[in-house]
Amino acid sequence: MSTPSFIPQGYAPILGLYDTQKAIGFIKRIFEDHLCGELNLRRVSAPLFVEAASGLNDDLNGVERPVAFDIPFTGRDAQVVHSLATWKRMALYRFGFPTGTGLVTDMNAIRRDEELDNLHSVYVDQWDWEKVIAPRDRNKEYLHSVVNSIVKAICDTQKTLRNIYGRMYALPDLREEVTYITTQELEDLYPDLTPKERENHFVKEHKTVFVEQIGAALKSGVPHDGRAPDYDDWSLNGDILFWNDVLGCAFEVSSMGSRVSPETPGAAVPQNALKRRAAPDHRRRHRPVKALHAAAGQGPHLRGPVLHLGPGNHSGVQRGRRADSLIYILYERTSRFE
Repeated sequence: MSTPSFIPQGYAPILGLYDTQKAIGFIKRIFEDHLCGELNLRRVSAPLFVEAASGLNDDLNGVERPVAFDIPFTGRDAQVVHSLATWKRMALYRFGFPTGTGLVTDMNAIRRDEELDNLHSVYVDQWDWEKVIAPRDRNKEYLHSVVNSIVKAICDTQKTLRNIYGRMYALPDLREEVTYITTQELEDLYPDLTPKERENHFVKEHKTVFVEQIGAALKSGVPHDGRAPDYDDWSLNGDILFWNDVLGCAFEVSSMGSRVSPETPGAAVPQNALKRRAAPDHRRRHRPVKALHAAAGQGPHLRGPVLHLGPGNHSGVQRGRRADSLIYILYERTSRFE
């Protein structure tokens, strides 16, 4: 079966094959340094797979199937991670990060049910982070400040890379100024277009955009996009998008949102999430630990052939504290602060 991936007509790479590999290596080091500096993060290592029964492999929108295999020596089943959303919360707790600090890791994952195109592949390589925040910072102003910090880190990475590879000055500047718009405002502007078409029209004009409040149904009755209902506060989330001149479309580099709060579940999570939140697996993975709030994210990310610029001891951690001891926190996601 064919996939909607293509090479744009007249496209010619600026760098050769090996220099492209070197540039990717530079980006993975440079951007991580910039992101850590902007958000006060510290690097940790993440697992490639987890025990299936642990509940550590987040189920994204609830329909994606993990890649699973058995480990005969232990008599247990394992799953290749397709998200670290749950694992990050455990790691924050285990590492004891104080308020105002957090972790960043390089997540390698397999998402077998991904819809493939120039921007998505089955293999995912993305930055993943989560940060402990004070309860007073769970608001739109703080969310926007983090968006600005991420965009600055991306733009600073572009500047650094240009100093190494002068030929990259031929590419357009990434715009550091962010335009903010809600999904409902987008629908009001372009009521006859699909959500992706709305994004393309708006981002083409404004270049760097944060589309916020994703997940709930709009006035039309249709959500802008899917979001995990038991993690995201749909009133405090969004996507960072740049305009991609090569592909001629909006280019999502970060998916973000505040973690739902035990104190405000009704406003944060609509009725369609109640059944999922009542499930035994959800209760096992989300026992509250009060007074701990956090922001988290995935991306920018590397997926397949396209460069997305503008997301310890694992076995000891997993066995040392099971999922029934996980913390329940606020959250921000940086690939579609996933």
